[in-house]
Formats: sequence, C-alpha cells, structure tokens
Amino acid sequence: MIPLCLMEDVRKTYRIGEQEVEVLKGIDLRIEPGEFVAIMGSSGSGKTTLMNLLGCLDVPTAGRYELAGSELTHLTDDELSVIRNEHIGFVFQNFYLLPYATVLENVLLPTLYVEKQTDASAEKKALQFLELVGLQDRAKFKPNQLSGGQQQRVAIARALINEPQLVLADEPTGMLDSTTAGEIMKLLASLEKRGKTIVVVTHDPNIAAYAKRCIQIKDGVII
Repeated sequence: MIPLCLMEDVRKTYRIGEQEVEVLKGIDLRIEPGEFVAIMGSSGSGKTTLMNLLGCLDVPTAGRYELAGSELTHLTDDELSVIRNEHIGFVFQNFYLLPYATVLENVLLPTLYVEKQTDASAEKKALQFLELVGLQDRAKFKPNQLSGGQQQRVAIARALINEPQLVLADEPTGMLDSTTAGEIMKLLASLEKRGKTIVVVTHDPNIAAYAKRCIQIKDGVII
C-alpha cells in the first residue's frame, strides 16, 4: 500500500539573523491511509514545524516529502496551495472562525476555491457536516454565540468540507476544558471510521491516548 505521508531524511533549517537553526534533523516518517496518529513533544521540540511540513504550509530545507505517492518537495507556492485546499483539512487551537460570518458561512469558506462545486451542492454538504458534528441547528448562529467546544466543532466541519484525505489538528483541545476536550477527541477519532487519516499534534498524553499510534519528537528528531 502506498503511504499517505512519507518523509525521508527531512530537515528544516531557519535563519535567525546571521545564525542558522536546524529545527528538524533528519525525519523519517510513514503514515498509512486511515491511520490516527499523535505527534507528541514539548515546546520547541519541532512538532509544529513537522505539522507545517505535513500540511504543505512550509517546505523542507532538505529531504523528500510525498503525499499519496506524489513528491511535493519542489512545488511552487501556488501548487502547494491547491494541494492544501483539495487534500488537507486543518483544525487549530484557536479555531480561526470569522467572527461576523455565520456558522454555515464559516464551514463553506474552503469551497470558495473549488470551481467544480455549485453553491447549492456546497451548502448541502456543509449542512451534512454540521449534522455530523452535532451543530445542524446552529447554522445561522455567529461564533460568539457558541461555546468553545462548539466553535471547535465548526472548525472540524470546515476542515472536512472538501473531503480531504488528511486532517491535521494542532493542539485542537488547548483552549478547552477537559470534558469538552474529550468530546472533541472522540469526534476526531470517529473520523477514522470515515476513512480519514488524522494527525494530532499535542503535548498532552491524555490527548495522544486517543490515537492508535504515538510518535515522540524531541530536539528535532523522532525518538
């Protein structure tokens, strides 16, 4: 089986002033389709940089990265943007919902860049995903009318709207209490049954425990 994500000797170096800082130091990583994986590490370990590379938000300084068998290492920014929108869904700690847009409008945002969808078909799909996350009756609400857990559910529906192969969640429960965090993680775990590949980046072992496989990163290497 072709892995969904394959990294070979991936390195990432940033220049800070005249100094070069190597954040990732030779990452070898294989993630299969349909896996639920947690990437754990303390602050500064390189886990967020690794997620940014997996999500095509950044490119490696050296090494190879393949997504679904296609090498992405040397693509242009525009080409990477297309791949992000069509193949990857993102869930962030801070939700990043537009405050003056309705819940439905927030979920529909990624569809604005997909020409093959009509407005009617996109709205129908958005309502289906709102039903999946239990918020079909909140479609006309604004984000400030929702709890933190509900806002993160909206963000998950938004991440799913374009039917991505890969869902990346960066500290998705960091703004939530423990009970709500558990509900969000159960929701993410349920996506595995829909054939989604889920990667959660976290420093919390209680959150990582929901995944089927846990990858530990420290000082830019997988340990």
